Amino acid sequence: MSLDLEFFKGELEKEQAKLEEELRAMGAKQNPNNPDDWEAVPDDVSQQTADKNEMADRLEDFEQARSTEVSLELRLNQVKSALKKIDDGTYGKCEEGGEDIPEERLRANPAATTCIDHAK
Repeated sequence: MSLDLEFFKGELEKEQAKLEEELRAMGAKQNPNNPDDWEAVPDDVSQQTADKNEMADRLEDFEQARSTEVSLELRLNQVKSALKKIDDGTYGKCEEGGEDIPEERLRANPAATTCIDHAK
């Protein structure tokens, strides 16, 4: 299989930049000890409020942000892994069976790690 690795690298780099921007836009911060780890930061954590409803709303917002942060971080790590595979020369190989991942699948999901048969 002959893949246009520069095309896929470009697509993955664009997605990486988009994901990192989305994480920053939602207020997530990179862990200074582990740049691959992002953390949702609660809004106004140190402020005390007498209004229980407002506090409940803040907690709910934080839980939603945390859920979104986890999903974005998972995808970001998949994208980074795919970029590393391009550098290592193993991009486009199924992690389960070792066969080539069809180009159509990689165009749909450039960070795919398995062929369609092994994705089930």
